[in-house]
Amino acid sequence: MTQFDKAIKTGRRLTRDGARAANTALSGGEMLKAAGDVINARLEIMAAGMVDPRKADLKEISLMSSEKVEALSASASAMAKTFGDIGGRLGSGVMTEAGHASKAAASIAAAATPAAAMQAQYSYAVGWWSRAAAQMLTLNSAMLKGQADAMRPIHKTAVDNAKRLKKST
Repeated sequence: MTQFDKAIKTGRRLTRDGARAANTALSGGEMLKAAGDVINARLEIMAAGMVDPRKADLKEISLMSSEKVEALSASASAMAKTFGDIGGRLGSGVMTEAGHASKAAASIAAAATPAAAMQAQYSYAVGWWSRAAAQMLTLNSAMLKGQADAMRPIHKTAVDNAKRLKKST
């Protein structure tokens, strides 16, 4: 792959990451509005139940906890998967980099001249910088995806509840 191809690939990844971050921010705003609407509707349901306990919507009141537990459990599961994937990727990266460092050390030690040793060291340093930048971009992408995956079940629950409660009023 040429440097130009790498630049295009990196540009596409950055564009995807930017779009993912923007979509997650929009979803977050939508989720917060929906949560406010749900809280308002449920406070009215609870107030009506306090005025006349016979008219209390026990089904809706019971959903308040179970839905949160389900959504938060799904969110935590998504984050655990993300962190597990990232941990595996980091471990693999460490092993790969140790191999590169070992080869560089052997090249430096086998160099016939001080200039050749410096060239080998320089080549390793430039390669390391490129690999480190690529790994950081990959980790950033994984974190953005993890954030979106973790927010998805909470967002869905809040938005679905807001729609359902809006229809029932």
